Amino acid sequence: MANDDSQFSDFYREVGDETFAKIVAGFYRRVKTDDILGPMYPQDDWDGAEDRLRMFLEQYWGGPHTYNEVRGHPRLRMRHFPFHVDRAARDRWLQLMHASLDELEPGELSDAHRDAMWKHMVQVADMLINQPG
Repeated sequence: MANDDSQFSDFYREVGDETFAKIVAGFYRRVKTDDILGPMYPQDDWDGAEDRLRMFLEQYWGGPHTYNEVRGHPRLRMRHFPFHVDRAARDRWLQLMHASLDELEPGELSDAHRDAMWKHMVQVADMLINQPG
């Protein structure tokens, strides 16, 4: 984290960049071998995918605006439109993200922060469904 983090939200400062990195790393470790989500990712850009999700989450929760600086506006629905995102993909995404959250050490993420993050993840996963079924 930057030395002067006063411009960041309390949420981001309290969670910390290391926790965001652990959540995303745990998620992508699972995605690489997942039969539903794995094929959606370019096999030669796992590090890039991980960086993008981490930057997005950090920015969303009040951290650095690196995502916007590197990628522009998130436009999540547009960026995910080329992929077949049905209820099964949504459910698997949430399952793998939940497992990643669960592997954090006790006290690493408060219940309030975890609940807020989970609520947001469910809302975004629901929003990204673009196929019936």
